[in-house]
Amino acid sequence: MTLKSIRTLFAATALSLAALAPGLHAQTTLLNVSYDVAREYYKDYNPVFAAYWKKKTGETVTINQSHAGSTPQARAVADGLEADVVTMNQATDVQMLADRKLVVADWDKRFPNGAAPNYSTMIFLVRKGNPKGIKDWNDLVKPGVQVVIPNPKTAGNGRYTYLAAWGYALKKNNGSEVQAREFAKALFKNVPVLDTGGRGATTTFAQRNIGDALVTFENEVYLIQKELGADKVEIVYPSVSIRADNPVAVVERTVEKKKSRKQAQAYLEYLWSPEAQEIAARYYYRPAVASVAKKYASQFKPVGLFTVDEVFGGWEKANKAHFVDGGSFDQIYQK
Repeated sequence: MTLKSIRTLFAATALSLAALAPGLHAQTTLLNVSYDVAREYYKDYNPVFAAYWKKKTGETVTINQSHAGSTPQARAVADGLEADVVTMNQATDVQMLADRKLVVADWDKRFPNGAAPNYSTMIFLVRKGNPKGIKDWNDLVKPGVQVVIPNPKTAGNGRYTYLAAWGYALKKNNGSEVQAREFAKALFKNVPVLDTGGRGATTTFAQRNIGDALVTFENEVYLIQKELGADKVEIVYPSVSIRADNPVAVVERTVEKKKSRKQAQAYLEYLWSPEAQEIAARYYYRPAVASVAKKYASQFKPVGLFTVDEVFGGWEKANKAHFVDGGSFDQIYQK
């Protein structure tokens, strides 16, 4: 065989192997950076998506998870954590990444429902028999009542709880910001410890047995009751509460580097599929897809919900007024 023939055969073999490589090695790993109390939900969702993607494309996709307080998670991504997608519990954390050009500027228009495949609200979990007679927000500020809430500076559900209480006080007092501020101050005076995330607050209430009431996401409350048993705790719905959307986005920096955009986009898009919406409902997230929401309507108690936009003018204004260093939360919280 001549040298030219050997070279031709080698080139043809290399081309054949290159053509086979995608089929032989079609495997992608995604990292979903998410908030504290969503870990079980995504733990169930991930294999469902992986099976769907395998059937559709023949490609194996593995999804890893990272969970902590929503805001620290967003900061970790900003500082270099290579998330392919972020699935947060407040728009402000995704917007912070958009401001740093890690997420597209119009991220809330890239998916339906403002890029939120489901939502929740803030409700109460109390001890069996409700010994302190807690029925609404005003009962949480009474002397002798201990309330467990995570830190609004680090946890999305702490932030939602703060705003829900402030909004309740505004509605009760004809929009008086002064009385709303005093109400929030009285509430956090009854908070014995500020955990950094929602799961830490759950541990404080459920395992350390601290507090008369835990205020957290509706989905977390039902999971805690299921774990502890209805003979240990009871669920209380306040008269009004806040709508807590759970927005998602693709992280541009990572998908460009890893060439994982197609998989990351599909991972988030599939959250709106009937199958994924059913999983969300089973974990007590309120579905965004109307047909699934209707199917599970009896599971979710009607409650008067207001939004951050309606009461506070959006997350940007709410953050500047309440949660930046020196904002109203820092001013009212003294320990």
